[in-house]
Amino acid sequence: MTESHPQPPNTIATLILDFDGVVVESLPLKTAAFKKIFSFAPSEHLDAIIAFHLENGGMSRYDKFRHIYANILHEDLSPEQEERLANEYVGLIFDAMLTVPYVAGAEELLRDCSRRLPLYIVSATPEGEMQEIARRRDLTGFFVRIYGSPKTKAECIREILAETGASPEEALFVGDAPNDWQAAYETGVRFVARIPPGDPNRFIGRPGVEGIIENLHELREYLRENICSSRSRTP
Repeated sequence: MTESHPQPPNTIATLILDFDGVVVESLPLKTAAFKKIFSFAPSEHLDAIIAFHLENGGMSRYDKFRHIYANILHEDLSPEQEERLANEYVGLIFDAMLTVPYVAGAEELLRDCSRRLPLYIVSATPEGEMQEIARRRDLTGFFVRIYGSPKTKAECIREILAETGASPEEALFVGDAPNDWQAAYETGVRFVARIPPGDPNRFIGRPGVEGIIENLHELREYLRENICSSRSRTP
């Protein structure tokens, strides 16, 4: 784990995880789905659409659709078109989301940490859909609550802090997108970025990034020194 600045002394009392790109390796699947539903766009627009999608991994699909139409395609987006895009997108990804691989170390981390402190999911996926994916992957037992859109990630984090009574310095949010960092920055919670091997670092120059990990084995080792694991246990 690469530390961006010295570790704060506070013990971690609450762990908040993004889902896509942090718990499961779903970003290639979702990028391919975006490319397919916007395949009607001219190639130069399609390149911009995919670039926007990748830069805004923590944004809800509906906000992405609205931005794409307003700022890339320069077209109106009717509610009917928006719902058609959303339905097509879900049709492309939902079944695959039930079997897409875990990020390395995710299963071990969830089993270990869920016995020692409250865990939460905060995702940009619509909440009902996110909860159904978690249920069908047998993940719900690891989490106190699974959040999704339309609430913003900052709103979800504030609810979690109020529910747990944890101070922002005692809560850690692990995300993989600048929008995740923004939610942590707005709420004052600690932030660790997950960057898969070979991906660009989109967090350069952003204050408050406590560390960078490639997988959840690295996160688990970091948390061993805080609360999730007994130091006497082996990974």
